[in-house]
Amino acid sequence: MGSNALMELAQGLTSGGIKVVDLSVTLSADTPILELPEEFGWGKSWPFSKEEISRYDDRGPAWYWNNIKCGEHTGTHFDAPIHWVTGKDHEDHATDTLPPDRFVAPAVVIDAVAEATADPDFLMSVDFVKAWEAKHGEIPEGSWVLYRTDWSTREDETFLNHSDDGMHTPGWDPATVTFLAEERNVIGVGVETVGTDSGQASAQDPMFPCHNLMHGANKCGLASLRNLDQLPATGAVLIAAPLKIENGSGSPCRVLALVPAA
Repeated sequence: MGSNALMELAQGLTSGGIKVVDLSVTLSADTPILELPEEFGWGKSWPFSKEEISRYDDRGPAWYWNNIKCGEHTGTHFDAPIHWVTGKDHEDHATDTLPPDRFVAPAVVIDAVAEATADPDFLMSVDFVKAWEAKHGEIPEGSWVLYRTDWSTREDETFLNHSDDGMHTPGWDPATVTFLAEERNVIGVGVETVGTDSGQASAQDPMFPCHNLMHGANKCGLASLRNLDQLPATGAVLIAAPLKIENGSGSPCRVLALVPAA
């Protein structure tokens, strides 16, 4: 790509021809977080918290700033391959060593709002993806696949959707994860739910298939996205850069999408 293409992008941004859509949640003490099974450290992932250092006062008369604290996988966040045991042996697999070209890439949006509304345990199948491809074209290699459910519009306890047997949120059939990682060679997948797997993923085979298979294939994940309804099925460009944490398994991030303003 030459300088003309970059200038066209810059002109599109300044003229309003290209719209920037924020796909991120606001981090606060109320931001939902993944709850690990008690035997594996439930409660040990810190929720987001903020402590004021100074705010134009005797602690610092001209400046306002805070200390912040949270787990790596809090709010809208990036999952690096090293996050899962299946991805631990890849090279350049942590937030500080991943090639930065993975952080800017095309994105497709697969709409499963009706299915997830009818069945909170809906699992996207390969056939569902292929039906989408029949309408919109084959998913390009090196793309992010974003799973639209409008789950992010849930702002109360129905977001985590707990029951006596755990959470009930949509996710992936294991074969779909393998299909996307191997046959479509995507960068990764993004979801609106609190994690990239379904709420009942511990009962799937393999357990937590999106984490297990996607990271095992040296791919990435994005969770707790929002505003996917503002993106076209194809044609968006995603900017999703994690903090450059040494040997980091992931991090909260500000995920942005560039879309045609029309």
